[in-house]
Amino acid sequence: MNYNTKTLASGLRVIHLPSTSSVVYCGFQIAAGTRDEQPGEEGLAHLCEHMTFKGTERRNALQIINSLEGLGGELNAFTNKESTVYYAVVQKEHLRVAVDVLADIVFHSQYPQAEVEREVEVVCDEIESYNDSPAELIYDEFENLLFDGHPLGHNILGTADRLRTYTSADVMNFAKRHYLPMKSVFFAYGDVDFHWLVKQLEKVVTATPEMSESPMNPVVLDSVSLPQNPAADIVRNLGTHQAHVIIGSRAYAVNHPRRMALYLLNNLLGGPGMNARLNLVLRERHGLVYTVESIAVNYGDTGVWSVYFGCDPHDVTRCRRLVRRELDKLMAAPLTKTRLAVAKRQLKGQIAIACDNREQFALDFGKSFLFDGKERHLDDLFRRIDAVTADEVQAVARELFPEEKLTTLIFT
Repeated sequence: MNYNTKTLASGLRVIHLPSTSSVVYCGFQIAAGTRDEQPGEEGLAHLCEHMTFKGTERRNALQIINSLEGLGGELNAFTNKESTVYYAVVQKEHLRVAVDVLADIVFHSQYPQAEVEREVEVVCDEIESYNDSPAELIYDEFENLLFDGHPLGHNILGTADRLRTYTSADVMNFAKRHYLPMKSVFFAYGDVDFHWLVKQLEKVVTATPEMSESPMNPVVLDSVSLPQNPAADIVRNLGTHQAHVIIGSRAYAVNHPRRMALYLLNNLLGGPGMNARLNLVLRERHGLVYTVESIAVNYGDTGVWSVYFGCDPHDVTRCRRLVRRELDKLMAAPLTKTRLAVAKRQLKGQIAIACDNREQFALDFGKSFLFDGKERHLDDLFRRIDAVTADEVQAVARELFPEEKLTTLIFT
């Protein structure tokens, strides 16, 4: 099926993918995340997301909760480094309510001071919970090292001390700067009349003069603004039972010409398949780890590639040596024609199966439309994967994997 798209007078862009399902996934993707926080605003984007559910001009917090939950639907949100997303899952007969509630909380929240004070403590508890999960915490700490001195180089949640200084005015100011129709996309996936959807959105999303005059902050920052942080080898004693290790470096921006080659290489090396090279070596062959994975994250102007594993503290050196051996192999010689074909077939199969998760697929095509203005078509993605050559894969390995370029962070 083909997408339906339209840009409204308010500046809001709308994208809809028809389906035969009576369940609709829809919401707002907003180009405002952690990297949009000014110095002294660390954690404010995430707090603003929490506070957006705490009351509008028309609804109090309980009415917002019950608006869709009472109909059997779901209302949710999340914040990351470059965006904030508010979305709903409803039966199509309740879509009008979902559109109205979503627009109400995104563009008309009041952020009352009493609720700010309560919600700050909720987020502080979230921070403590996160600090108790070193396997998750280490990813944020690793990015903090790679991007120290840059807006990408601080945790999404912020710190308790900083959060407790924020007021209703701080949250409102952040929302007024960033929660703008022109910085947003509304996405919908389901059996929906697109013309009806556009009319509903035109009713509930109208740009005020203040919104229209606000300049759109660019999502993509100039790469020269990235600090030149050297590679490092850092050990932090957190008293964990298991050693947690992450090794990696900065990588490619979302539109970098070598991103697809890294996507393929990363999946081959440490993707979700049990036949990923690092899983076969560290877990299946040597029994040293329960979890090992490699991850490639793409931002507007940069990226991160990393390998993570957890092991017995006594096995850290051995595991690092085995990882290094696999990286060296990929640097030393290109993949054979057969191995490249198998890697491509596996990756495309994983993507096709993942697309059966309709909620995640809706979020993905909404994000693509927000940042790239492009529709997400699997055929196009598969053609790009098929176009990757063995020489390109080796070139990526030689660019990213040299030992002197890699930062290592260890929690013990």
